[in-house]
Amino acid sequence: VQQIDRVVEVVEETIKGHSVRLLGQKKDNGKRLGGARLDLPKIRKNPLIEIISINTGCLNACTYCKTKHARGDLASYPVEELVDRAKQSFREGVCEIWLTSEDTGAYGRDIGTDLPTLLWKLVEAIPEGAMLRLGMTNPPYILEHLEEMAKILNHPRVYAFLHIPVQSASDSVLMDMRREYCVADFKQVVDFLKEKVPGITIATDIICGFPGETDEDFQETMKLVEQYKFPSLFINQFYPRPGTPAAKMHQIPAAVKKQRTKDLSRLFHSYNPYDHKVGERQRVLVTEESFDSNYYVAHNPFYEQVLVPKEPLLMGKMVEVSIYEAGKHFMKGHPVSDARVYPASITRPLPKGQVSGLTEEFSHAVKNGTNWKAHPSAEIPVKKPLSSWMALQLPWQQEGGGLKILYVSLALLAVLVMFYYRGMKTEL
Repeated sequence: VQQIDRVVEVVEETIKGHSVRLLGQKKDNGKRLGGARLDLPKIRKNPLIEIISINTGCLNACTYCKTKHARGDLASYPVEELVDRAKQSFREGVCEIWLTSEDTGAYGRDIGTDLPTLLWKLVEAIPEGAMLRLGMTNPPYILEHLEEMAKILNHPRVYAFLHIPVQSASDSVLMDMRREYCVADFKQVVDFLKEKVPGITIATDIICGFPGETDEDFQETMKLVEQYKFPSLFINQFYPRPGTPAAKMHQIPAAVKKQRTKDLSRLFHSYNPYDHKVGERQRVLVTEESFDSNYYVAHNPFYEQVLVPKEPLLMGKMVEVSIYEAGKHFMKGHPVSDARVYPASITRPLPKGQVSGLTEEFSHAVKNGTNWKAHPSAEIPVKKPLSSWMALQLPWQQEGGGLKILYVSLALLAVLVMFYYRGMKTEL
């Protein structure tokens, strides 16, 4: 996953019959880099939404997790590169940015900066009508930034939403998990943000049946959910991942894990977090189509899902709606007659499937029939004929082996990117 940007090189060498293994960490003068470059060309699943990884790896060593094995220690991208990527996305018609990583709260600890510093810089780059959504952060790394985070989450162009996984409300279980915080720390974060950011959405994760979890431990978790009534709750039945310390611990019987999962799910579905919002007028940003294709999906300032009529003019726009119905996971709203519609950008979004994020060098190379490619050892640009992968721009013009290399390369790249982002702990 550290070498995704060299996929074409690997495919070309493999087709020649060579065996290629790129399993090491990317470094610059002995310092670990954050992974694949941010300026790589990409195809967005949704042309209106840009997903930016701000760092890779993590500082924790949770006993149940294999992320550390795959991604190693924390490695953050520089603030300037992240801001440049955001600005480029807005120039391409994006109206919503998601920040993602294994732990956004730990951002910058390895490069002498922190998450609030990055966020204030990003906020300056967000145009009117566009929004920024933060990803998952573990409690230990948000505690020291609570005041600044509250200010940022109150910003009109930042969703008042934060995903903070608690995993268990038992301190003994958290200790066995090596989560590096106690329940009181989690409550401090949630209580502070709820007070300073009225209406904020707090999402969390819970693992049912971790080794050693007693009935009393589980009841503490049930009480926590009953107390906060989280509108977004990810419930996971513990599974021992091979090679992790937790896999060697004394396991809870499968029937007990299953029952606890059912009990927690029943509690979660016993309350409706949005009933009191029927009749409200809310400002929402429309970005997607619903799974049943009957509605457009929008989000209000608290990143709560609002279904709106499928009016093409609303897509990619911020509009005011009146809430007329509420469900467990969504609300429904009609645009109000006197509402202003805010376009996020004067730039139309790229057509679905079009390559975005092309660097000036790459675009120039395509126009001039040459390709700029990082040299395998020196990692510096080397000009060479754009033989087979000119098909990236004009696939219908290429024939034979060149097209074969392109399709294999793109297929492998798609698989790698899928696994890369699946590893990110993001609330989607």
